Amino acid sequence: MPEYTGQMVEFQTNGVTASGYLARPQDDERHPAVVVLQEWWGLNDHIKAVADRFAAAGFVALAPDLYGGRATTEPDEARKLAMALDMQRAVKDMVGAVNYLCGLSNTTKIGVVGFCMGGSLALVLAAHTPRIGAAVSFYGGRPLEEADARQIDAPVLAFYGGRDQGIPPERIEHNRELWTRHTIQHEIVVYPEAEHAFFNDTRPGIFDPVAAADAWQRMLAFFRTHLQAA
Repeated sequence: MPEYTGQMVEFQTNGVTASGYLARPQDDERHPAVVVLQEWWGLNDHIKAVADRFAAAGFVALAPDLYGGRATTEPDEARKLAMALDMQRAVKDMVGAVNYLCGLSNTTKIGVVGFCMGGSLALVLAAHTPRIGAAVSFYGGRPLEEADARQIDAPVLAFYGGRDQGIPPERIEHNRELWTRHTIQHEIVVYPEAEHAFFNDTRPGIFDPVAAADAWQRMLAFFRTHLQAA
């Protein structure tokens, strides 16, 4: 397991300064890179820890701060932050994160993974830049727009919990039909006993260690397959 470093960094996006948490292996090798997109809580310690796990696994990971420094543990406040998110600015920040990773000397191809709100945004990002080589969505609830679906060339891996009250089976089947219709290479994995946010190990009673471990290994294999250097 390679050693890694983690730190906050700033990057430019259309003339505006954005920030994010960058984790990277401490070596001189070239590595695949991943943009890590937050849940509705904001860029918190859990998302930073996910970026660290990627770095420990041999990836360069950047988690952009889409709320501009704000984060919360209260659901009502998280809902307000998510509803107030400027989607155009969020897309610019996410694309800026991709461009920042592309500009590093030790990165190869770029992927994206998002959780909850970020799970939906991961697919939006894949639609807005051809630099995304693979996209992973964890329980992204917002349906993808037809116009965005038409723009996605990257393969998609999507994880859902069978007990997620916010994403019923019909929504999952809608996604499957939409992605099939637009010839998006995709795989959908549903863990029958898992809740929404089953990957978040800071949520006692919701975190599902078995499903989370399986999803992590599937995701690493997916990224390693699609983000290898040409």
